[in-house]
Amino acid sequence: MAFPDQRLRRLRQSEPLRRMVRETSLRPADLIYPLFVVTGRDRRQPITSMPGQFRLSVDLLVKEAAEARQLGIPAVILFGIPDKKDERGSGAYDPDGIVQRAVKTLKEQVPELIVITDVCIDEYTSHGHCGIVQDGRILNDETLDCLRTMALTHAKAGADMLAPSDMMDGRVGAIREELDRGGFSELPIMAYSAKFASCFYAPFREAADSSPKFGDRQSYQMDPANAREALREIDLDIEEGADIVMVKPALPFLDIIAAARAKINHPIAAYQVSGEYSMIKAAAQAGWLDETRAMLESLLSIKRAGADLILTYFAKDAARLLHG
Repeated sequence: MAFPDQRLRRLRQSEPLRRMVRETSLRPADLIYPLFVVTGRDRRQPITSMPGQFRLSVDLLVKEAAEARQLGIPAVILFGIPDKKDERGSGAYDPDGIVQRAVKTLKEQVPELIVITDVCIDEYTSHGHCGIVQDGRILNDETLDCLRTMALTHAKAGADMLAPSDMMDGRVGAIREELDRGGFSELPIMAYSAKFASCFYAPFREAADSSPKFGDRQSYQMDPANAREALREIDLDIEEGADIVMVKPALPFLDIIAAARAKINHPIAAYQVSGEYSMIKAAAQAGWLDETRAMLESLLSIKRAGADLILTYFAKDAARLLHG
């Protein structure tokens, strides 16, 4: 049947009608809130390239996390910024490191919150790379030993989920083996499976002071041109024991999210990264976009593509609107 019998506008006439037939929903429970933690007390350092985001000491981190939980956001993911860095990123696997202390405090004071930890040494290395460096090369297997130890310290601190983001080959299997051997067989892993070498990470690298001091990360992060390889990475991480797989960044790689959703039954996370956040913020500040609409539209597109969970710096703002 053709026009005028088929009139698709009939179900668009009012908000109640549109809501009744809406195909994709976005909820606070879909969101994970990334937070940056630093040493000291009462420290709230603005991140200039990410308006509205801060580096927080543990005492203020607890308040921020508690507010997120009250808004219905179930989880946070922590990124630690140590006072000192070295060639091997030893602060990453210090049992008394900044993230380990933050996890313990959060689990004591906001016990119902799911605390996820980023497992990667780049924020802790003096050279800014995600792996051990020798003669200008990133050593894969040697880095796995650091990640094993780091993961175990996070587990012992009380983390609810671990999220390896380094993109070393075999790291999910190595971490799974270490956790199982250490008595943490029930602890889930959310793997950064398809993590692309992207310019959209630039504001994060300012926030975490983690820019590489030489070269780039293209020898371990994925080529943005490759879709089939992304699905191979996802399959391998699942084989190695990942419970949730992630695509990062989100908006430039919606096709990867959709392709993964069509292929696998595992939960899929997508990271709306710092550059995606900062673009919307900058355009809104210039008066070129409505920030609220752009935020919600971008998050909805990620969910519609097939993501079950979205890591986003907009988590609190979105949750407030979705509650309303």
